[in-house]
Amino acid sequence: MELAHSLLLNEEALAQITEAKRPVFIFEWLRFLDKVLVAANKTDVKEKQKKLVEQLTGLISSSPGPPTRKLLAKNLAALYSIGDTFTVFQTLDKCNDIIKNKDDTAAYLPTKLAAVACVGAFYEKMGRMLGSSFPETVNNLLKSLKSAESQGRSEILMSLQKVLNGLGGAAASCHRDIYKNARSLLTDRSMAVRCAVAKCLLELQNEAVFMWTAELENVATLCFKALENSNYGVRVAVSKLLGTVMATALIPKQATVMRQNVKRATLEEVLELMATGFLRGGSGFLKSGGEMLKVGGSVNREVRVGVTQAYVVFVTTLGGQWLERNFATFLSHVLDLVSHPRATQTHVEAVYSRRCVSFILRATVGSLLGEKAQIAAAKDICQAIGKQMKAVEAVVNDTNGENKSGAADIAASQHVMVCALQELGSLVQSLNATASPLIQEPSLGLLETVTSVLLHPSMAARLAAAWCLRCVAVALPFQLTPFLDRCAERLNNLKTSPEAVSGYSFAMAALLGGVHQCPLGIPHAKGKMVVSIAEDLLRTAAQNSRLSLQRTQAGWLLLGALMTLGPSVVRYHLPKMLLLWRNVFPRSLKELEAEKARGDSFTWQVTLEGRAGALCAMRSFVAHCPELLTEDVIRKLMTPIECAMTMMSHIPSVIKAHGAHLKASAAMVRLRLYDILALLPPKTYEGSFNALLRELVAEFTLTDNSANTTTSLLRSLCHYDDSVLLGSWLQETDHKSIEDQLQPNSASGSGALEHDPSSIYLRIPAGEAVPGPLPLGVSVIDASVALFGVVFPHVSYKHRLQMLDHFAECVKQAKGVRQQAVQLNIFTAVLSALKGLAENKSTLGPEEVRKSALTLVMGALDNPNPILRCAAGEALGRMAQVVGEATFIARMAQFSFDKLKSARDVVSRTGHSLALGCLHRYVGGIGSGQHLKTSVSILLALAQDGTSPEVQTWSLHSLALIVDSSGPMYRGYVEPTLSLVLTLLLTVPPSHTEVHQCLGRCLGAIITTVGPELQGNGATISTIRSSCLVGCAITQDHSDSLVQAAAISCLQQLHMFAPRHVNLSSLVPSLCVHLCSSHLLLRRAAVACLRQLAQREAAEVCEYAMSLAKNAGNKENSGVNINPFTPGVGSRRDSHCQHQGVNITETGLEGVLFGMLDRETDRKLCSDIHDTLGHMLSSLAVEKLSHWLMLCKDVLAASSDMSTAAPLGGGKDEESEKKDEMDDDTMFTTLGEEDKSKPSVAPRWATRVFAADCLCRIIMLCENANKAHFDLAMARSAKLRNPKNDLLVLHLSDLIRMAFMAATDHSNQLRMAGLQALEDIIKKFAKVSEPEFPGHVILEQYQANVGAALRPAFSQDTPSDITAKACQVCSTWIGSEVVSDLNDLRRVHNLLVSSLDKVQAGKGSSSQLYQESATTMEKLAVLKAWAEVYVVAMKIKKEAETKPKRAIKNTDDDDEDFGTVDELPPDSLITLVQPELPTLSRLWLAALKDYALLTLPAEFASQLPPDGGAFYTPETIDTARLHYRNSWAPILHAVALWLNSAGFNASESPEEAAAAMPNSQKRSSSIMLNQAPGTPPTTKSLPEINKDRMHLILGVSIQFLCSPRPEEPVEHVTSCLQALHTLLDSPCARIHIAEDQLIGVELLSVMHRLLLTWDPPSVQLLVTGVVQQIVRAAQDYLQEKRNTLNEDDIKEKETNLVLGEGGENGGLVPGKSLVFAAMELLMFILVRHMPHLSPKMSDSPSHVSAKPQLSEESARLVAATVTILSDLPSLCSPSGCMTILPTILFLITRVLKETAVKSVDNQVSPPVSATLQAIKTIVTLPMAKTKETHKQWTSLIRSTLASVLEYSQPEGTKSVLDEVSMLTAIALFLWSASTEIIGVQSLQNGCINRFKNALNSCDPWVQAKCYQLLLSVFQHTNRALSTPYIHSLAPIMVEKLKAVEGNRPNSNTELLAVQEGIKVLETLVALGEEQNSKYLFFCRTLIMLRYNILHQKCCS
Repeated sequence: MELAHSLLLNEEALAQITEAKRPVFIFEWLRFLDKVLVAANKTDVKEKQKKLVEQLTGLISSSPGPPTRKLLAKNLAALYSIGDTFTVFQTLDKCNDIIKNKDDTAAYLPTKLAAVACVGAFYEKMGRMLGSSFPETVNNLLKSLKSAESQGRSEILMSLQKVLNGLGGAAASCHRDIYKNARSLLTDRSMAVRCAVAKCLLELQNEAVFMWTAELENVATLCFKALENSNYGVRVAVSKLLGTVMATALIPKQATVMRQNVKRATLEEVLELMATGFLRGGSGFLKSGGEMLKVGGSVNREVRVGVTQAYVVFVTTLGGQWLERNFATFLSHVLDLVSHPRATQTHVEAVYSRRCVSFILRATVGSLLGEKAQIAAAKDICQAIGKQMKAVEAVVNDTNGENKSGAADIAASQHVMVCALQELGSLVQSLNATASPLIQEPSLGLLETVTSVLLHPSMAARLAAAWCLRCVAVALPFQLTPFLDRCAERLNNLKTSPEAVSGYSFAMAALLGGVHQCPLGIPHAKGKMVVSIAEDLLRTAAQNSRLSLQRTQAGWLLLGALMTLGPSVVRYHLPKMLLLWRNVFPRSLKELEAEKARGDSFTWQVTLEGRAGALCAMRSFVAHCPELLTEDVIRKLMTPIECAMTMMSHIPSVIKAHGAHLKASAAMVRLRLYDILALLPPKTYEGSFNALLRELVAEFTLTDNSANTTTSLLRSLCHYDDSVLLGSWLQETDHKSIEDQLQPNSASGSGALEHDPSSIYLRIPAGEAVPGPLPLGVSVIDASVALFGVVFPHVSYKHRLQMLDHFAECVKQAKGVRQQAVQLNIFTAVLSALKGLAENKSTLGPEEVRKSALTLVMGALDNPNPILRCAAGEALGRMAQVVGEATFIARMAQFSFDKLKSARDVVSRTGHSLALGCLHRYVGGIGSGQHLKTSVSILLALAQDGTSPEVQTWSLHSLALIVDSSGPMYRGYVEPTLSLVLTLLLTVPPSHTEVHQCLGRCLGAIITTVGPELQGNGATISTIRSSCLVGCAITQDHSDSLVQAAAISCLQQLHMFAPRHVNLSSLVPSLCVHLCSSHLLLRRAAVACLRQLAQREAAEVCEYAMSLAKNAGNKENSGVNINPFTPGVGSRRDSHCQHQGVNITETGLEGVLFGMLDRETDRKLCSDIHDTLGHMLSSLAVEKLSHWLMLCKDVLAASSDMSTAAPLGGGKDEESEKKDEMDDDTMFTTLGEEDKSKPSVAPRWATRVFAADCLCRIIMLCENANKAHFDLAMARSAKLRNPKNDLLVLHLSDLIRMAFMAATDHSNQLRMAGLQALEDIIKKFAKVSEPEFPGHVILEQYQANVGAALRPAFSQDTPSDITAKACQVCSTWIGSEVVSDLNDLRRVHNLLVSSLDKVQAGKGSSSQLYQESATTMEKLAVLKAWAEVYVVAMKIKKEAETKPKRAIKNTDDDDEDFGTVDELPPDSLITLVQPELPTLSRLWLAALKDYALLTLPAEFASQLPPDGGAFYTPETIDTARLHYRNSWAPILHAVALWLNSAGFNASESPEEAAAAMPNSQKRSSSIMLNQAPGTPPTTKSLPEINKDRMHLILGVSIQFLCSPRPEEPVEHVTSCLQALHTLLDSPCARIHIAEDQLIGVELLSVMHRLLLTWDPPSVQLLVTGVVQQIVRAAQDYLQEKRNTLNEDDIKEKETNLVLGEGGENGGLVPGKSLVFAAMELLMFILVRHMPHLSPKMSDSPSHVSAKPQLSEESARLVAATVTILSDLPSLCSPSGCMTILPTILFLITRVLKETAVKSVDNQVSPPVSATLQAIKTIVTLPMAKTKETHKQWTSLIRSTLASVLEYSQPEGTKSVLDEVSMLTAIALFLWSASTEIIGVQSLQNGCINRFKNALNSCDPWVQAKCYQLLLSVFQHTNRALSTPYIHSLAPIMVEKLKAVEGNRPNSNTELLAVQEGIKVLETLVALGEEQNSKYLFFCRTLIMLRYNILHQKCCS
């Protein structure tokens, strides 16, 4: 392939390769040429131009394939436009000659087509340069158009389109000729030709004025005709033509109007023309007027769907602003369509028309209008509904019958109502909370209008109104409860009107169904209300026959809806429900028989409807409350269900007796029965299988059904990948909702609410806007098929065989169309059964069952209906899967092999080739490996059958399946398959799109099979890789969007396996172009690919996308027009954006993706866009900070535009003006002057929420990136160093502004996101200081903004979740200590005070809108916020107490700098909190009490108070738990602080408590105060109350610390530990914990366990603090005990010493001993930080000998641990001491050894000072006094000293030992221990040696310290101890000091050493005995002398 990369075609290389590879070589050369011509030097090109032209023109006559001719033409045209144009006319003439040639053979065709393509390309590229020759060319093309076959016709039309495009207005003379010739081809048999004509005429209408003036009607009629029997592609192309022509007729393009005096069409005329197509199809107004008025004859559905699309194109072309201005007219026109009798001839047709109209409204209003305009549109719709309703009321109230056509009007009005209400609902739902102005505007009365429709005579309209109310309630959840109440009230008042009962019950059911979308729910009592209303309706149903039916239906509907509220509500009503269900059905067969004899037809109808309703409510119960389905409940449910099954068999006789109108009700009962059985485990109804199967089989084999109804499930049961054969990919287009109408199965796409009212409360199926259950006839069959699949795996083999045989019989007996229907249903059922078997992992059965199944399936593989063949293939694969035997699979495969070898007809070849694919798919590569070779060879042969594209499609599809399933086993067949794929890609006509789609699939499968090997460099791999790339290039260039989507996914795969070989510079721009495609699948593929690229190479992707924007200006339009149906992108006609129709501006690809979020509704696509933006953000946001913040700001700015008042006072105007200058061309604002009619839509609320989330992510990313982002001084200096440095702190004002805009928006989700962003900003920037004003932080200047952002969240009507979030932000803000102004602090504080009043308002406050747990959430959030504020206030107070002096001095300094400072006095915060403390402390304790009860395990549920706690109700207990879990920790901390500061002395008498509490809480006050409800109130004393509080706090803490969940925030753990620490500060708590030692032990073991799972150092430090507190408490307590014993001075002195752990014998009991528990925990911490302390660790092979330096945190931890260790002996008796001391001393000396390392500045590290202190503590223990322990003690101290001496031996390997610390340790022993213990010779020598070494040390600091220590040793009171030291060391000292004279001290340290030495000598002199006094006197004089000399020298 590399040889093909040269400017001229390498003819030698071409000659050497085989014939088969030549086309690929040529194509590869043309691809290279295409890239290189643009970039090449002009002179180079001109030099070689002659040769190149020869080579290229030579290729024209070499029969090139479609992709080759396209590239060839492009290159030739490019060559002439770059090089010289001398010979262009010669080449043109050559092409014309070829076109004129009369040779019609197939062989000559490619040459002709290539010539045609070249002509088109020349004119497109060079346009008017060739002007003179164009009439001849056009005539030539038109002449050959008449005789050409379909491929030729398409190619010629495409060329003509290019000629027109290139010449523009210059071709006017030929316009009419082209129009005349082309229009007749609009109804060509070939769909590809129709598409080509539509595109050609679309180009023509740009200049040909007559098309949209004189010929307008004819063009319309032609388009309608073209739509008849069209496929999807034609509908898209023709609707685009029709819509654009109509739009141009209404608003012509400026230039053309200037040239000619044109009469413009009016809007009415244009709409009237379009309506003709919608209502009359293609046969419109060419007939006489009389015929037009006749209603007969149905509209062709394809025409209606096409015209519907044309309406959307029409509006989109005119743009959003046009729609805004003309919406009322357009709306009334569109609604008139659906009220026209022609549109609603049958019910299904009416539903279809409604769907079309809804589609028109959704696609225009939903995507072209911004939020403001949508609100205006909603008002218009509302007025239209009101107008209609008035007309209906007039007819209903018209008793005289003056209005003859009344009934027809009402029937028509229902459809108008449905469309209008659905659109209104969708609009409000998409606007979400931004729709609140609609509801709040009294003049509009939206709710009144919608509610009035609930009384419409037609059920469809009532349901639509109910649905609309549900949408409003979901969008604005605060309306939900009032709506429910209003409906309940009206239902009660209007009980006597059948419409009211029906309408209001629909509304209530719909609202209940919407509750699950409202996180805050509805009050629990509403459930009771619904039950009582439903009961009442069911009870009174029999009283009035006029209302029986409605009341019965309404009652059961409400109960079904109630079930959607879930187990927490239903649990309370279950017994009643079970009773109701039991009573609906007869108890016994006898009752059933009696019933049959009794009723008339009406009672039977009511009975059947009632039973259907009851079953429906059961189904809802089983679906929504699976937790309540115990075996007992299932058993009780089965009673009525079994009755229903028995009743089924009696129904036919009832229908016979009372008339066929009962059939529908009976079918409804069956539907409900099947639905509920499918949800229950089949084991529960095993006994009824026989009867049930009989019913099911009769149902779908249409035994009792004369209609040929088919199921809608077949497509969903076939494999998703088979969509190319089934055409079900239409489900994945933007037109899905209308294209469904054209599917072949019964009533496809005619879903409507009135088919099944229960769907109004069910969850909407994913991807649908409105639930649309199919008509009853289809639904029953669907349900029977689904249930058959559930039951079949549990049926005996005998019955399976009978059924399969019966199926074969049914198929045989039916004929014609009916046979097709029966067969479709049977196949769906069989597939459903096989799927069930596979899921249950059971087998099909013995040989005869398999045989029967096989016969059935094999018969259908030859069925002419492709869907059946597809199903049969699928069934065969599934059978192979469930049988799972190699012989069976071999037999099936062999059968297909034989068939394929012999068969010649298309049907059996397609069917059996698919069978092979499905076999491989379900058995996998291993199971079908031995057939692989045969299968592949057969399919490769079939794929080359050029005569039948259908065979090619099916065989290639199967091949793709085989490649996919075989995996690596296919590796041997990759090359032949790949070469076939390439050959076909180069030869198959592009119009056979399915073949190309399958080729794309094959290519993708091959790439996956080769996989990572593709990175290799071997010859074969390189060939495979380049073949794959060529294949991708061909498919990428195909005109069909599905083929392009396949190409993108192939490239995506390639990029995954071999990223280096995918050229992003060409791929990314092409993906960007596809983002604006009108095809959903293509947009999806493009975004999915971008998502993958952005994960690895976000920066490159953005760069290449920007290059597209840069090139857009300087390249001419590359011929890809923007598609008008791109929702929201309007076809902009300004040159700047015409390039490939993609709108990339300076906001880059990110901007485009943000824009897409506003238009796209497809979930998968939106989630991919979110991911792509997320990946880009992660890798680029920190580097391009301003860019991303600007993006977010632009998106969020829409918030402030929406709200009426400008949020931030004065500064707004200048800022917004500046913003307008800046943003003039960004994608979010209007698009500048040149194109006023098409504003782009302001970002919608969901996009704004995403932008706010992005903001939070940016802050987080910056936090992880660089400290300078949060340091203003660093940021400023970085900016000065390099202006490109972009740091977050410099954008703080923007961040605050964005958070403010979001937090004050209409949309609740956005408010939440805004508050979250605000909280993040406060947390991250609270400590950032302002360099210009020392002592201040930069957030201080935003105090007003933060206050203003928080205030709205505390208003009365704010939802609880927002208030809760705002409380959190408040406490963060106050706690951040930013607020310096007392007034600002008060403002925020007042918000919290007002909320506190709400909390005290109690549980039963009247105006409850949401579920009780919402109130719980809000109250707990308030208490948590107060707790956090109190904790901070106490911290500030404590800090102020510890350093009062400095603070005052500081403020003085500041005063000198600038005026007075608004410093807050440190106690101001606590003074604000103080007044609320009495209330708060009580509420906090109550909340903790609740939390403690709620955390009890399930088995103690009976101990919970029956009427809930202080803040929760028993019904909402599960949701309440979550809220308590989020807020208990700060509350616990606050309570501990309060108790510690004052609380233990504060007892509250229960009367006060009760008085301070609201009434509703009084009943629970007894619980709060720990009293049994019956006891008299004043029994508790203060100590008892305190004890209870202690137990509460310790209980909650221990329960939590036992096992904190891993997702628990670390703050909870720290809060809990801090609370314990604080608590143990108070004497009361210490006594409590010391008295009951087990509590302490428990706490210690729990904390030990905590450390095993949580290892942040902060947690460990807190734990050591708590341990210390516990140990100290125990020490104090023991000391107290010892003191009292001493005072009593008991005779036996010994008992005093036996106090403490260990008693007489020194044993410590694990689990009971505090000391043991503490040692265990401390040992754990030590080993965690110094692993080599543990012998186990140091002996392990993985142990590293090098000891790392301890970090600062670790050092502090080790120090704390050592300190506690040294305190432990004081808790033990002497014998106990002896048990633990060896361990403790070992650890302490080892820590000393490890940490005593010399530092540069001679600092002593915390662990060292702690160990020295510990040695002192232990050596001075009063243990030596007792006889028993004396000996042990002596040996212990001696060995410890020996260890220290050994450790202080200087080692070669170790880092420099800190000798001073070691000497200090030795000195400590000498000071504290008695002589007899350490006066042993060996120890004494060791000590003396250490001191000698130190004296001789070369480090003066060591000498100085040594002198100091010696001084203290020499002065020891015990002479016996000090004398040996004096004797040994004094002489050395004197020598050292003598040496000083010769060697003067050079530094302060050396001087210090000398001074210290002299001090020691002085002391020695003083100690000297009298007899030596003369000698000593001499010494002293000598010393003084030297000292003076020294002193003088140093001073000088």
